[in-house]
Amino acid sequence: PPGLLWNLMAAVIILGQARPNIKLSLQSSSGLKSDCAGNLMRLSLDKALAVGSQLEVEAINGTQHTVLTPSLAAQCGYSMESDPWGNTRIYTSLMGCYVDNKEDTTFNVGLRLRMYGQSPSDVTSHDVTQTCSYSRWASREILCDRNYMEASNHMATPDVEAKGQVQDVKEDSKTNTIPGESGAAHGIWKMTFFTPEPVAMVMREAEQAGYAAMTTPTRLVMRSPFNTAETYSENVAGVPMEVFRVSVYYKAPHGLNVVNLAAACPTGGVLFTEDVISWHIPRRVTPLVDGNFKILEMHMGINGQRLDKSQMAARGYTLSTTDFHIITELPVGGPDGYYKSHAPDYQYHITYSVEPMLDVLWRADDSHDTRYKVLFPITTPLMPRPPHVEDHTVPEDRMFSIHMGTFLHDVELKNITFSTGVLTLEECNAKGFAVQEHNLPNGTKSFSLQVPFDADVVLKHNPEPLVTVYFLPLIFGFLILPEETPFAHPVDLEASLQDVVLPTITGTCDQNVFYITVKYGSQGHSFQTMVGSQQLTPDLGEVYKLQENGTHYSLVVPYIAKDTAFELITSDSIRARLDVLLWDPNNSWVLGDLYLACSFPLTTTKCYPNGTMAALAVKVESVPNLVPSWLTLKDQSCKPVFSDDRFAYFSFSADSCGTTRTFFDNYMLYENEISLYYGNKGTTYTSPVDPDYRQTVSCYYVVNDTQTIAFNYKPRNGDPVAEIGSGQLLVQMRLAQDSLYEVFYQAEDYPVVKYLRQPLYFEVELMGSTDPHLELILENCWATLHEDRTSLPSWDSIVDTCENSDDSYATIFHPVVRDARVTVPSHIKRFSINMFTFTKDEEVLKDEIYVHCDAVICDTNSQADGACRGQCVHPTGMSNSRHQGIKGVKRGKSLPQCVNTDKLGVLSNKAVDLHLSHFQSKEVWTQATKGRFHQDPFY
Repeated sequence: PPGLLWNLMAAVIILGQARPNIKLSLQSSSGLKSDCAGNLMRLSLDKALAVGSQLEVEAINGTQHTVLTPSLAAQCGYSMESDPWGNTRIYTSLMGCYVDNKEDTTFNVGLRLRMYGQSPSDVTSHDVTQTCSYSRWASREILCDRNYMEASNHMATPDVEAKGQVQDVKEDSKTNTIPGESGAAHGIWKMTFFTPEPVAMVMREAEQAGYAAMTTPTRLVMRSPFNTAETYSENVAGVPMEVFRVSVYYKAPHGLNVVNLAAACPTGGVLFTEDVISWHIPRRVTPLVDGNFKILEMHMGINGQRLDKSQMAARGYTLSTTDFHIITELPVGGPDGYYKSHAPDYQYHITYSVEPMLDVLWRADDSHDTRYKVLFPITTPLMPRPPHVEDHTVPEDRMFSIHMGTFLHDVELKNITFSTGVLTLEECNAKGFAVQEHNLPNGTKSFSLQVPFDADVVLKHNPEPLVTVYFLPLIFGFLILPEETPFAHPVDLEASLQDVVLPTITGTCDQNVFYITVKYGSQGHSFQTMVGSQQLTPDLGEVYKLQENGTHYSLVVPYIAKDTAFELITSDSIRARLDVLLWDPNNSWVLGDLYLACSFPLTTTKCYPNGTMAALAVKVESVPNLVPSWLTLKDQSCKPVFSDDRFAYFSFSADSCGTTRTFFDNYMLYENEISLYYGNKGTTYTSPVDPDYRQTVSCYYVVNDTQTIAFNYKPRNGDPVAEIGSGQLLVQMRLAQDSLYEVFYQAEDYPVVKYLRQPLYFEVELMGSTDPHLELILENCWATLHEDRTSLPSWDSIVDTCENSDDSYATIFHPVVRDARVTVPSHIKRFSINMFTFTKDEEVLKDEIYVHCDAVICDTNSQADGACRGQCVHPTGMSNSRHQGIKGVKRGKSLPQCVNTDKLGVLSNKAVDLHLSHFQSKEVWTQATKGRFHQDPFY
């Protein structure tokens, strides 16, 4: 019957470099091989013959050529198997249509292969003829191919036919009388299918439905495609089977006869492990076997060809039986199958395909033999094979090196996505990124890539001042051939190297200026420069004569510039210091610093012959809060004739401004004093923070001569007030493990994790002093969300030396008594607060807090006001008075159990500025804490 071309798209070859596992030995250079395999003729077509072509198959019978469409192939006993690269096998049943049958012993099969190229005129034809001899026909033969089921029975002898004739005609007395012309060609009148209900058809109707029936010199043949209307499914011993059963009525020499035919072919029964395929066939195929039977022969094969025991053993195949099944086991990855790559959901997977064959001969009680032959292609389920990545990077080589594999031969690396974009392999190699493909002996492949650390696609950052972390994010883009299915695999590479060269600062002085030189490090000018307390801006650089080139820059800073600090003055010199800091603002790192102090000539006192005295007062670093314009001589009405924020200049006569005169020998000494005076009582002003300022001005006169007397200045500490300043006193703040303050957390114990509302026991101690007249006072303590002590939000725990009255969980001060460790109790303060966390809108802002304290060291003999009146000498006012305008956050708000860990560290800048950094809540309970928020809540 006419039909469309049998368009074997699986045989279209797109790319020729794919390498299938199945290899065929060719009889000729044409790439074709034909042979006989029992009741089948097998034709093998090598991919090299059909590359780039579309294949069409015709059946040849004498001068007749018939194009085999898929439906006609299934009806007439032809099937084809083709792998993705075009290696093709065509099977022809010796009982198929268009086969020249000589007495059911010799069969001539003819096929024409037409290969169509890109243009209609590009056609190549190959004629194949094969003669097969086969005489070992069993009484009944069942053939299960990939697209059809075939059953053939030896036709009954005339005696048997005569016995069954009357019964057959009687049963079908109601059917059509004489077979039509279509059936007459084979002597077949009609057939009745059992589905299991009977369905009767004449020959022409059966052919139109896709069935084929024919008689040969000794046999009756029936063929059915799978899944037709008259076939049905049946589960046999757990294996799904496709079944057809039919009674065929045909004309015999002595009248009308009937033959019952049946076929049952498996459609499942395969079990998979990672290494083995187990194929199960029912030992008793109940649609074909009624009574007892005995298996006479049992063979397995591959691609329609039987294998002997030695061949099976060499390939790792086994064939065995149980009470219910015949089991064939094949190793995954055997040489007779092939692997194929897939990419479901863009993830790399593989399958393994193989086509085993089972050939069984059994004998029933009636001595009739049945040959059961099944060709059963199997493909494993998708097996994920995520690529294995080996990082061979050696940081000291400054080169990322990666090896990725393994892949099947049908995978091709197309491109790589870097942080800067997508590059093809050619572009990668052109940029110096070495991309290589490595083919392995087992047919698989892998890929390698090398990228220098200094490439523009490499990201970098510095977790520590001297360490650089190099980061290379990659996405490898692959194609699976010949389908050109894409998939990708991301890889993130990271390497650390201590390769940072920090900038360096050097400096010198002459009589008037500081000379500063900064040499860049390996990261260039990626830092800020602090000169004194100011950042070096272009405007400031112009003031300080900034000179810059590619390797360094220099500054010239006068010693009287506002960014210098005066440490000490004498009658003829001043010691000034310039602080230069190199600062990384992104990480808050000090990359380099220089504290350069030099003495510069400066006359501070002059004595004139006419009795006039002149003095220059200088604001020194030890009195940071001094305002020079507030200075006076002993007579407070004698103020500076000139002053600015650093200098005060006095000029007065020796007999004024409270100047005293003293006689001894032939000298006369005039003295006055520059200081800060308080009120009109003549007492000097002292501050609990700064030492008092006193500078004596002296002039010696002889009887007949006037000369300038050497001046010696030394700021005097108010006795017995303790001197306060950076480096003079050391204060430490520690966290105790319990309320006894006997065991403290050490540096290696951090991070410290605490539960909400769990007490935190703090101890602040003045170190290195045994002076019983000194007392440490905690002026203010507060907690913040960040390490910056001025950051918001914040919460006060101690305000003006007292607990926060607005806190429903008030701070508790603990007494300190003398013991084996505590020698001076006034040097230690102890307090506790309950653990809390900051929340906003019912959510925890951060699972850690920072605790800061301002401490004051006081003289117990002093009557000064302020914090030195003692710990909590008056009740506090508003708890957040220091932080007006802070958008408040609630403290201790509840959340479900939430566990985190982080560090707790201690930072100490100066004796009066202590930081205990960050605690963290381990669990947050479910009851909210009222009243723990600032005045202007935003939740």
